[in-house]
Amino acid sequence: MRSADEPSQTLPPQDPIGLQSFAVLLRHMNGEFNRITQEFAQAQGLHLTDVQALIAILDADQDDTEPGPMTPGRLRKRMNLTSGAVTACLDRLEKAGHIHRVRAEDDRRVVHLHYARAGRTAARDYFRPLAEATDTARRQFSADELATVVRFLAEMNRRLDLVRR
Repeated sequence: MRSADEPSQTLPPQDPIGLQSFAVLLRHMNGEFNRITQEFAQAQGLHLTDVQALIAILDADQDDTEPGPMTPGRLRKRMNLTSGAVTACLDRLEKAGHIHRVRAEDDRRVVHLHYARAGRTAARDYFRPLAEATDTARRQFSADELATVVRFLAEMNRRLDLVRR
């Protein structure tokens, strides 16, 4: 039996770097992320859409197309929801202590969405095993290999964004 620190040897034998292998591996990873996210949502009494909104709020400053604090309008566009659905989602997240709404100082009509401290703590505690697993996996690779992985993931995200549009 191999330890958790040993790299996986489960690449499909036909063409380990071919499109089919990438598709299988990406689907499997996506399925695992979805399962973990579903379990977090259930543990927090949230909908899956609520957790997706939390992720969008958390990552808003890293958004290449529109960096800065998330707003309800940006969230509506990002998640392809109606304004009523976004309001209901934000109400649930605020009531559960995951976010808070803050009016912009320069324009009081603009509302910024921020991850609340209690929400960050709950997410950090729940997702700690995932962070540790990610770090363990990262340590299996050299800096050059990781740079390639990061480049691939960034390009995949860019391409997925183009497909979505």
